[in-house]
Amino acid sequence: MSTYLFDDFKPVSPAAWKQIIQVDLKGADYNETLIWKTDEGIHVKPFYTKEDSENTQINLPNEGFKICQSIYINSEEKANALAIEALQKGATSIQFKASKPFDAKTLLKGFPGKTPLYFNLSFLEATFQNKLAAFCDAENTFFQTDIIGNLAETGNWFLNLKEDHTQLEKIVQNSNNCICINASLYQNAGATIIQQLAYALAHANEYLNNFGGKAASKIHFNFSVGSNYFFEIAKLRAFRLLWEALLKEYRIENNAHIFVQPSLRNKTLYDYNTNMLRTNSECMSAVLGGANTIANIAYDTIYHKANTFGERIARNQLIILQEESYFKEAQNFADGAYYIESITHQLAEKSLEIFKQIEKGGGFLKQLKEGIIQKKIAESASNEQEKFNNKEKVLLGTNLQPNVNDKMKDNLELYPFVKQRNVKTLIKPIIRKRLSEDLEKERLENE
Repeated sequence: MSTYLFDDFKPVSPAAWKQIIQVDLKGADYNETLIWKTDEGIHVKPFYTKEDSENTQINLPNEGFKICQSIYINSEEKANALAIEALQKGATSIQFKASKPFDAKTLLKGFPGKTPLYFNLSFLEATFQNKLAAFCDAENTFFQTDIIGNLAETGNWFLNLKEDHTQLEKIVQNSNNCICINASLYQNAGATIIQQLAYALAHANEYLNNFGGKAASKIHFNFSVGSNYFFEIAKLRAFRLLWEALLKEYRIENNAHIFVQPSLRNKTLYDYNTNMLRTNSECMSAVLGGANTIANIAYDTIYHKANTFGERIARNQLIILQEESYFKEAQNFADGAYYIESITHQLAEKSLEIFKQIEKGGGFLKQLKEGIIQKKIAESASNEQEKFNNKEKVLLGTNLQPNVNDKMKDNLELYPFVKQRNVKTLIKPIIRKRLSEDLEKERLENE
């Protein structure tokens, strides 16, 4: 390409830009005025140049993202009909959720070949899962099975420590894509982005330590993204760098497969239509961050049962991004963006430090059993909650400019708050909680 239009312009150094800015500040301190520090401890500058670029190659997906529809299996026939309809209306993959074994032949009747399938099973049964794996297309079937994630979230193993590992070992021997690292839990519980990255990596390393490096090809990841737009893009990109770096220690090459959903932590009961703006931004972050598959959530998911309208809107948000907003194959659009590259590497470096501390402390599972991971997340969540309560962190329509005439008490089909569980647990569970829950409870009581 010809550069003659730019021949008369001399390059400007970062020092020169900073000097000009300093003059415009008229004596105000540059660092105090224009550089802000995030909760992750990252300093964000007012401008970035090529000197901030690391020029690191990130192994992103070589095809566009998949649009996933999540369906709970109450009846195989009904779930099959819902899935077929979703595929006909724009979905390109399906996530099935189940709490008990089901008939795969009935569930998948009439399915197009090569459709990516995700099975989120809230039970652990190797015989059933291996039979299901044998029935499905191995390359395009992913089992979101995570015995450590279940321990972290519920405080208990599915069965017990020994039996869980025995069952998972049988699954690993007979199934592909059969271990999922549920990093979504950490985000929805209030962990910082750096903690999410470090815990996801340490979580995955527990499986590598147990099953050996060969298990890397059977591991995939589930992340949730929040509304910190550029940082969420950088989070997913940073994790690919971290995963690649970890596998180098095992002398293995494997690209991370990342399934992404918008966070529930910032979703609100009141002014619920604002949730659509939040999920749209979050889905954009997921695309630009390099997600393989995105399963959007409905704007009313926290208080309504699954319904055709909400699911159609959620699916159409992704279709519009893919077909009308030129995001169809946009995973590498952030390449060369100095700001995103800079925070990507800062996130990776800081999370790697935490990962190393976890490994020195005996590993993720040991620190989970000792309550260290839970304590760190609780501290971060408390800090974020305090900012929300003080309106330093804003959820529009909830803690800023609320509609006092908005009434929700008669619209609740689902209980939208954390439920108290009177169950004996081996460890303290990591609890998912939305930021606005306490405020919403108060408003409901006063309606």
